Formats: sequence, C-alpha cells, structure tokens
Amino acid sequence: MAVEEFVSKTLELLQEEREAEIEETRIWQENISPKDLQNKGVCLLKLQIGSQSTGLYGRTVIILEPRKHLGFSSLPSNSFGPGDIVGLYDTGGCTAASQIGTGIVTKASQTSISVAFDDTNNGLSFNTDALYNLLKLANDVTYKRMKNALNALNGYSNGPAANLINVLFGDTKPSSQSQPSEVEFFNMNLDDSQKEAVSFALSQRELAVIHGPPGTGKTTTVVEIILQAVKQGQKVLCCASSNVAVDNLVERLARCKAKVLRLGHPARLLESIQKHSLDAILAQSDNSNIIADIRKDIDKAFMGMKKGREKGERVNFRREIGELRKELKTREETAITQILKSADVVLSTNTGACDSGPLKFLPAKHFDWVVIDECAQALESSCWIPLLRARKCILAGDYKQLPPTIKSQMAASKGLSLSLMERLIQMYGDSVVRMLTVQYRMNSAIMEWASKEMYQGRLTAHSSVERHLLKDLPGVTCVEETSTPLLLIDTAGCGLSEMEVTDEQSKGNQGEVDIVELHIKALTEAGLKAKDIAVIAPYNLQVDLLCQRLSARHPELEIKSVDGFQGREKEAVVLSLVRSNRKGEVGFLAEDRRINVAVTRARRHIAVVCDTQTVQNHAFLKSLISHMTEFGEVRTAFEYIQDIVPQNYTRDHKDTKANTSASSSSSTKQKVKDQPSSKAKEGQKKPTSSSSNGNTAGIEKHTKPCITVKEEEQNKNRYNEIREQVESFLKDVNQRELQFPSSFNSHDRLLVHQVAGELGLMHESKGEGKDRCITVSRPLVSTPTEEPTQEEGEEGEGEDKEETQEEKTVSDPQKGPLCQPPLDLKSLHLERMKREQQKREENAQQKKQHYNMPPTSSKKPKSSKGLYSSNLPFPSTGKTRTKAGACDIKLLPPLRMMTLTHLLTLQYCLSHHIPEVHGCGEKAKSHARMRISKEGVLYAGSGKKDKSMDPNKKAYLQRKLDSKLKDMASQRKPKNKEDS
Repeated sequence: MAVEEFVSKTLELLQEEREAEIEETRIWQENISPKDLQNKGVCLLKLQIGSQSTGLYGRTVIILEPRKHLGFSSLPSNSFGPGDIVGLYDTGGCTAASQIGTGIVTKASQTSISVAFDDTNNGLSFNTDALYNLLKLANDVTYKRMKNALNALNGYSNGPAANLINVLFGDTKPSSQSQPSEVEFFNMNLDDSQKEAVSFALSQRELAVIHGPPGTGKTTTVVEIILQAVKQGQKVLCCASSNVAVDNLVERLARCKAKVLRLGHPARLLESIQKHSLDAILAQSDNSNIIADIRKDIDKAFMGMKKGREKGERVNFRREIGELRKELKTREETAITQILKSADVVLSTNTGACDSGPLKFLPAKHFDWVVIDECAQALESSCWIPLLRARKCILAGDYKQLPPTIKSQMAASKGLSLSLMERLIQMYGDSVVRMLTVQYRMNSAIMEWASKEMYQGRLTAHSSVERHLLKDLPGVTCVEETSTPLLLIDTAGCGLSEMEVTDEQSKGNQGEVDIVELHIKALTEAGLKAKDIAVIAPYNLQVDLLCQRLSARHPELEIKSVDGFQGREKEAVVLSLVRSNRKGEVGFLAEDRRINVAVTRARRHIAVVCDTQTVQNHAFLKSLISHMTEFGEVRTAFEYIQDIVPQNYTRDHKDTKANTSASSSSSTKQKVKDQPSSKAKEGQKKPTSSSSNGNTAGIEKHTKPCITVKEEEQNKNRYNEIREQVESFLKDVNQRELQFPSSFNSHDRLLVHQVAGELGLMHESKGEGKDRCITVSRPLVSTPTEEPTQEEGEEGEGEDKEETQEEKTVSDPQKGPLCQPPLDLKSLHLERMKREQQKREENAQQKKQHYNMPPTSSKKPKSSKGLYSSNLPFPSTGKTRTKAGACDIKLLPPLRMMTLTHLLTLQYCLSHHIPEVHGCGEKAKSHARMRISKEGVLYAGSGKKDKSMDPNKKAYLQRKLDSKLKDMASQRKPKNKEDS
C-alpha cells in the first residue's frame, strides 16, 4: 500500500469517526435526557462532594460520591476511567449554560470518582452542599494530533524513520543483524519462548512483533527487551494506547533501576509512579528554586500593576512581567531538555508523544527505538505519532483480544479498526512475529478452550498454574464451587428471559442476577475474598443491576463490562451472558474477541451463566458451551432458584412435557428443586453438597445439553412403566400409599409427580441426596354419611374418565409431532374446571328434588387443612373434585340455612382466620408471615387492617384544631391605617 493512499484513506475515516463522535455528543446533549445518558454509562447525576483537596502542583481535586444520606452506596454502572476528560455541571442539566468547569478523572471506583481541575486565575469554588452532574466529553486533541502525524508521514523524507516507513508499508523487506550477539538476560526466570522473543527483537534492524496471548508474560518480555536496549546504549521511547498500560511499564522498569521519565498530565498517573513524572522531577531539579523565585516576582509585578495609579508606572510593571516570563520560559525549557536527555527510557501514551508536547525540546534523532505496547488495541494512526521518531520499532500485543474502540461502524467496516500489528502480520506472516506460548495465569481447563479456538492450540500452562484451584488458596474450604475450574449454569427452559427495554443497545436479565448472587454467596462463604472475584457482563444495564444487588454486601467485588477488564486478572470470574430469547439473537456477543477476553481473565475458576439454547446459535459461543460441558460441571438454574416458572419449556416436545409436569404437580406445591433441568439425561446425576448454598441440597446436576431420539423412547417406556405401577396401586383398595425406591433418579421422580398429578393423587418427595424418595398416596377424604347411589357413582366415574383422557392428551407429548405448537395449559385447566362446575350444579339440582327439607348435622366437617369448601354442591354424596390446593372432601348437611348461606358465599380458612381467596397451604402461610412481619398482627376477616379513624379520636382532633384556630385568631393584630 502506498503511503499517500494510506494517509488519504485514513484521514477520511478519521474525519468520519470524529463527526460520528461529535454527532453522538450533540444528540446526547440535545435529545437525550440526563437519566438516559446515565443509563448509557457516560453521565452521572446528582453527585455530592465528599472531599476537596489541593493535588499535585496546585491542581484542585474533588471526590464526587452518590448521596449516601439517601441510601445510595455505589455509583451506577459507567465507563469513566483515569484520564477521561469530563465536564462538571450543576443540576440544571448537561448544557453549556450549566457547565461549571472541565477536569480530568484521576481515579474511578464503584463508590466515588476523583476529578482534577487546573486552577485558573480566578480559581474554582465548589459548594459542598450542592449536587453536581458529571458528563464525559469528546476529546478533539487526540484527533488533531493523529491528523498532524499522518500529514507528517505523507511528507516524510530524510528523518530517522525513513527505512522503517518503507518496511511498514511493504516497500522493503525487514532485515536482521548479520551476527546476533549472545544475550545475557536480566531476568533469569524467562521461559524459552520469552527468551527467543527477546533475542529476536534485539537481532532485527527495523521491526519485531511480540504476540502475547493472555497470561503469557508479555509485559515481562517487553521490560526485558527495553533493559537490553538500554544496556546497549540505546535511547528508548516507550508508548501504549492507555495510561494504565504505560504506568504498568513505568512501575516494572523503575524496579529494575532504569532511569525512566513519564510524560503526561500528573492527574492521569497512578500515585505510585507520580515521582517519575516530568513535573515531579522538574520540581526537584537544581533550577526549581530559580524558577519558583521568578514566578514570585511575576506575582508581585501583577500586584504592583493593579495598585499603580499612574500610567507610566503600570507600563513599567507590564514590561517587567514580559521580561520575567521570557526568562521563566527559557529556564523551564533548559531544565526540561536536560531532564529528557538524561533519561534512558521516556514513556507516554501514543498521543502524548506528539511534537506539541515536551518532546519538541529534543532533536529529531534522539531516540533509537520505539516500543509500542498494547499495539493491537490502538488505532494505527495513533501509532504513527511516536513511530516517526526512531529507526526501529517493537510492537507488542494480542490482536485476538479487543480491537480499538470506534464510534462509527461505517468507518470501522472500511478498515479503521484494523490495527498496525494485525496489518503487518497479514503482510509478513510469522517472519516478523514471535509468539509467547507458556501462560502463567489460567488453570489448564480454562486455557485449553482459548488455546484451541484462538491460538492454534499452541498454548501450554506452566506447572505452577496448570492444576491450581480456588480450594488451594489459604483460608478457602473445599466445596464443589471451589473444586472445579469450569462451571456452566444453564438457564435454558427456566423462563429467565432477557428484559425487554426500549434501548436495544442495553440488555438485562434479572434471573441471571439472582443466580450470580447465589454463586457469589457460595464462593464467599467458602472463604474466597470478594476482592479476588470479578463479575463481568457485556451490557451496561446488566452491570448496573449486578451493582445494585451485590455492591452493598461485597464492596470489594469488582463488577464491570468486558472492556473494563482488558489486561486484568482475578482468581475467580463470574460471566453473565444476559441474552435469552426465542429468536436466538446474541447481539454483540458475536464478537469473538470480546468473549475471549472475558473468559481469559480467570485464574482458577470461571462460571458462565447463560441460556444455552440462545447462545449456542453462534458457533464461537457454542464451542465454549461444548468445552465447558465436556470438561467442566454443568448445573441448571433450577438448582439455584426454587420458584422458577418454566415458561420456555414449550420450545420443543421435551420442554412441553416438563411444563405440563410442573402444572400438574402444583396442587401439592412440590418444590422445583425436585424437577430436573431441560438438559437432564438419565444416568448422569450427582447430588449437590448442602454446603454450596441453601437451595441446592439433594439436587442432581446434569452435564448433557440435549436428548437423543433413543433417550426419548426410553423416557416414554419409563413413563408407561411408572403409570402401570400407580394404576395397580389405585386398584388395590387395601394399600394406603405407594413408596418408590430411593434409587429413582430425578427424571424418574418427575414422571411419578406427573402421573400422580394426572390421577389426582397426593405425591411428596422426602429425604435428601441419595436417600431421597417419593411417596404416592390417596387423597384425604372425610368419612361419608351414606354410600353414593349407583347413578351418582356412574356419573362420577364417567367424569373421572373424561378428565383422565383429557389430561393424557395434555401431558403425554410423545404422541405429538416433534415441532408441535405450545400448549396453553392454563386455558385447558380453566375449561375443565368450568365443565366440572356445570356438572356439579346440574347434580345439585337433581338431588334437591329428593329432599323436601334439608337434613341436619351435629357439626360441620373440616378438611385436613382446616378448609370449608363452598365449591361443592349441597347435599353432596358423590365424588367431586375441588380446585388445586384443596383436598377432596364430602360436606355433611349444615345445621341452619344461615350457615349454608355463609358457606356458599365464602371459603373460610379456620387455621388462619382469613377468607380462603388466596389458596390454602404454602401460599396461606407465606401470606400470613408477610402480614405479621409487616404490621405485627394478623387481622381476621379480610386480612387487611381497618384504616378508618376511631370516631372518638376524630372528635378529639377536631376540638383541638378548633381551639388552635381560636387562639391564633385572638393573637392576630388589626392592621394600622397609617401603615397601609
């Protein structure tokens, strides 16, 4: 590619990107409300000043916090980070009129943001009682510097980088030294691939590329290369795309006693390396006292000019100020040049190495080498700012991780997102590249997926990390969560769909938040510290939901987006993929490099919470699911949340069966933990340890994501076998209950629940773990006063047959086609109940003709749950079903007609003294507990507190008000005419 063609094309794309960013900022400020901006992560509203101090070199630093007096302990999810330019606004909005000042973020955490403001002549004053808005601003300085660098590249002729430019554009081939010298390494712990990379970088004349996958010690290798260059007497300019990456290199080089100098705004630097900044070294130089005295003289001259009354006197002061400023500029330039020349390594961001910065004081050929770290995350145009200053460059990074952030998708598609590193690898291949192959971060089970999918299977785990687990950490107990490196928590078929929001770019999933919370609880209870855990989500809305749920309980827990964890690592990572929908859409999860970054942040444990039916529609995500299924542990969301409604079970024939089972067993409030996952496979079960969390005891884990046709046939045969056993039990009137053996797995128990529900029997699971078994018994029925007549018995029998036949149609999905439409179980149930009610009424009318006067009874019958049922006809002598949640009972004739009227009007729960309008049993208990905990007392009748005021109290308050008004009227003074 010709230089002229590259420059013209890149300038055009940069302009397109700049316009997209300006347009986005304009739309934000004009059309989008501040609250929506906050949801996008670029604005923070109603912050209070926690503290104010004078920072480095007279800069004012304020710490902005959420309103803690209102209970806000953490900030909403946002994209603010060190080095961002931000505007501070009053609460009137985020417009130019309400802007107070512009500053730079120095530190950002989940609970506060520190912003540094350059002190102006007038000074900035902040009201500690006021509230402020913070908005991220577009930075046009970066675009101007990249544009200037590209124009300089286009006209470059005889500078130090002439040969390098020819190599980077393919005009000449890269060359190497004729006889590479033997290298004596500073770091004796380098592995073979790192040593080879160092030797290769030293031997190349113009170009060397170091490809460092996650955890392979890329920074360690770059530091060794820089130290070797300094040893050879070379001057090195070291750059990176982010301030954090530059600061990391400064720390590592300073430990090795290298003479380093960090350029850049001190507010953007880490506190630990600020002593290596240009401002700090300048303040400690020999010229610092003279420079300080000159500044004092300038201040005195300003004061004299203000006080001077005569014109000639003011002119003299103005002339003196001009001379002092010239002297100050000369002395500062001399001091800066001296400091820059004495440094072996000068470090800055790519854009910080521009000609308008301190480097303008150095000659053009001062630097011998340019080293660019994290090259794959930087725009190529930004790399050309430092590249024009040296004859040789070392590029380090990983082009399989996140690409440069670009606002304009059009510009990205036209080539702006292609990094310099990736372009050179496409041009020259392995001849200019050395890849680091030994990684020192991840357990081998975590590493193998990334190695196979992204790095041609070339990575190997170092022996120190190959098999390390969370349980190996001090203070961490050995439980299932700390004993597995890979954990997949599958929400498929559990109804935990993503939230429907108007902004398509922001997605959330409340069900996954619940599961993440329970898993974090299990890890921390096992002894793992919250600071060693990272929670990663691809969407800001999900990050916000996770922060609201977890930050207060675990302040040290880091919850960020994937982009926020680039270059980071944690002992355990919990990844919530959010997407769960019937269309199978995965959105920008389809970006392979983003998922690669998220997974490879983990050292010992990675837990992925996702809907496999949704995410497996993307091939790369499917490879991750398959790897975790094969080499890790797979759980279902049923094991974490008991009250899941399996809405998505109707996706296929097997899901329909599970949904029907859940509906048919609702009459006994069977806990969902007894139901298997939609991914359950017979013969693959493992009891959950009770120490993992309170909701998982005695639940099997399933590790296969699909059911084959053969297994489906086995399930059908098993269903028929169990139904035959239950029907035999029904025929044997002497047998009160049927207990199935504890050898039944969870799928067998599910079938028992299903069959029992269809036949109207009681069914209950007892025991934990391997001792868990299920018992089927007949419904509890009160003693009848008389035998049913033959006519009634036949009618009831016919009714039961009809119900059984109908329920078979609903709950036996094997007989239908594989892709049948979803069954509306609720509608079927309501229709059946309506028909039953009509039959009862007809039966009641027939029986009333046989009785001229209703018989009496000495007492009212009561069900086993303390429930009188008005759904039954009077008098009733045949079998009649009550609705789900109540036992089948037979009602004796009442004593008085008044009681009959009461019974026909209400269903009353004697156990709880409230109308049985909510369903008795577990729901009634929950309702009662909620009422007691809320008001401290349980009210009879409606169950609601009588909020009408006591008449006596009302009369007393009225008298008190009248007396107060009378006193105020008596104290009122008449208005004076003179005053008027």
